[in-house]
Amino acid sequence: MVGLNDYQVEMHTLAANPELWPYRQRTAESLKTTHVVTMGGSTEFNRLVSLDLRRREYLIALRDPLLKPEREREIQEELVRLNKEADGLIAIVKRQVASTMVRGEQSQGMAAVATVGLLDLALNDFSSDVNGADARTRSTKIGEFIVTDVGDSRSMVTTADGRTYRCLTTHFGEDGAGISCESGSK
Repeated sequence: MVGLNDYQVEMHTLAANPELWPYRQRTAESLKTTHVVTMGGSTEFNRLVSLDLRRREYLIALRDPLLKPEREREIQEELVRLNKEADGLIAIVKRQVASTMVRGEQSQGMAAVATVGLLDLALNDFSSDVNGADARTRSTKIGEFIVTDVGDSRSMVTTADGRTYRCLTTHFGEDGAGISCESGSK
């Protein structure tokens, strides 16, 4: 989750300068490596990141005032295809993440639910429907729970019967992060 959010922020920053394409490529490869280490390998996740990188490069190319109209049309058509493929992969990767998290963290209860929910929300940033941070969905349903990202490393899990758990994501530098949850009110 931390890697996904850092990736989105870094790629947004790097997109300001077309000549920084080697850094964008390294950032994408770094995210793929992080995913392998933390979640195991996923061909679909790697493809999703590759599509995201291509989409970003195309969007940067579209900003070029010297771009020929026929090339612009080709890029627009390719973006439609890329977006459709990426949106299909997001659903697959979300299922993979949920399956991995449930197997790996069943004993951790609400922290596991919060982790899956926050990963679900972070994966939405790969969607072609996202137009900046304000458009990002802040809540998602994970089984019988609602997970809400309230920002500033805080989240909330609401159970079907209305109980809430306040969760805090703690970052451990380059080593990753952990989530702890405590019971709130009903």
